[in-house]
Amino acid sequence: MSHGGILRSENQAAFLISCPDQKGIIAATSTFFFERGFNIIHCQQYTDPREGRLFMRVLVDLDSAPTARVSLLEDFSRVAGDFHMDWSAHFCADIIRVAVFCTREPHCLFDLLCRAHNHELPSSEIALVISNRPDLEATAAQFRVPFFCCPIDGSQRRKQEEELARLLKQHHVQLAVLARYMQILSSDMLDEVAIPIINIHHAFLPAFQGAAPYRRAWERGVKMIGATAHYVTPALDEGPIIEQDVERVTHEDSIDALSRRGSDIERRVLARAVRAHLEHRVIIHANRTIVFSPG
Repeated sequence: MSHGGILRSENQAAFLISCPDQKGIIAATSTFFFERGFNIIHCQQYTDPREGRLFMRVLVDLDSAPTARVSLLEDFSRVAGDFHMDWSAHFCADIIRVAVFCTREPHCLFDLLCRAHNHELPSSEIALVISNRPDLEATAAQFRVPFFCCPIDGSQRRKQEEELARLLKQHHVQLAVLARYMQILSSDMLDEVAIPIINIHHAFLPAFQGAAPYRRAWERGVKMIGATAHYVTPALDEGPIIEQDVERVTHEDSIDALSRRGSDIERRVLARAVRAHLEHRVIIHANRTIVFSPG
């Protein structure tokens, strides 16, 4: 990769399926791929008993039965129609272009850049870094990733968001990651870019929202700190949750100690969430996610 190294996944396709639970879905799906000569590498399913809904991820080897993508999708759509499926197909060898947003804190940005450089974020390229401040330009430069500073003037916030949207479209970005980007994206911005956006929150949501979270946690004498990665929606910090983690702490931990440990959790949680998205392991249903384990 020109900006940190690209690791292409093998020639596989991940089918993500959601539909009303009924007999024969798994058999019909398996038969579809078998009759066309495709090898199923991994198949996972989960049934929500409260909603009576089935969720499934099927990973198939495309090299086992070479065929045109259009034909494969058209043929599968007929099976999907029989079972009223909501479904999508993702070709794992395709490179997903990622934009990382940041402000001043470097830990999440640096971690993602390192992981991309070490081929830990499959089939992706960090195409650019965007910030409202210039502080982390040198961090992006270490990995030869283009850095764009788009400062915010309180009276010109909409103009700044239009510039953000322009950059995302110009660089053909398909996923944005808010790596401690300390700004709220408006509904107009979200509608305009229309791509998945993953945010990392400094808490096991919902808790201690806003500024100085670790000071507030220390003041409350918390016994556990954590982090939450979720998809961004117009409702602040209420998007579908992808990944979370926590650690126990005690009264002996200082504010600085809580901050250091919290930063480490944030890095881990954000990386796991981004990887799950890149590996096409997430199905969003209503305002919750089904996240399948790595195949």
